Amino acid sequence: MIDFLQAHPDGLILAMDEMSLYFQATLKRVWFPIGQTPIVRISPNRDHLHYYGALDLRTGQELALSVPALSGESTLHFLRHVLTCLPNRPLLLLLDRAPWHTAKEVQQFIATQPCLDLLFFPPASPDLNPQEHVWKQARQEVSHNHTFPEFPTLCRTFSAFLDSTLFCFDWFRQFIPSVLCHFVFG
Repeated sequence: MIDFLQAHPDGLILAMDEMSLYFQATLKRVWFPIGQTPIVRISPNRDHLHYYGALDLRTGQELALSVPALSGESTLHFLRHVLTCLPNRPLLLLLDRAPWHTAKEVQQFIATQPCLDLLFFPPASPDLNPQEHVWKQARQEVSHNHTFPEFPTLCRTFSAFLDSTLFCFDWFRQFIPSVLCHFVFG
C-alpha cells in the first residue's frame, strides 16, 4: 500500500465489499418505556437487494450501488461505476476473496485498467475491511428494528444514508505503523 502511495501520491485507496439488505427487519435490543411492548413488523416474503460499496479510506466518502445479484457481472458493473465516478485517478482497491471478485471476467477487466490495482485481504478476515463497518453502521441506523411499510422505502432510505454520511474510521492508524502514516496523510 505504501508503494502505491509513493508511486501515486494523488491515488485513492478504496475498501470494497458487498452486503444484502432484506425487508425482514433484523432485531436488536431497543429502549422502550416500561410496560409498552415495541411492535415489530414481520414480512412474510424475503424481498432483498444487494449492495456493492467502496469506502475512500482517506475521506470517509462512500460509493454504493444496488445490484440484483452478487456475481462477476455485478462486480464488473460496480467497478465500471467506480471508474466513472473517479475518472483518471489511480485506485487501489482493498477487497476480500469472494468468488465474484476473483472471477475470470473480473480479472481480465482489471488487467485492462492501468489505473486500477488490487490488494486482497487475508482469507477469513472481515474485521480488517473498513467497508464492513460501513454496513454495520448503516444497518444500525436504518434497517435494524425498522418499521418501513414497503421495501422500496427501506432501500431508498438505506441508499440515502450511505450517500449522505461520511464514514471516518481510524483504519490506517490501527493497522499501519505510525512512522509510515505520513505517506498516507501527507
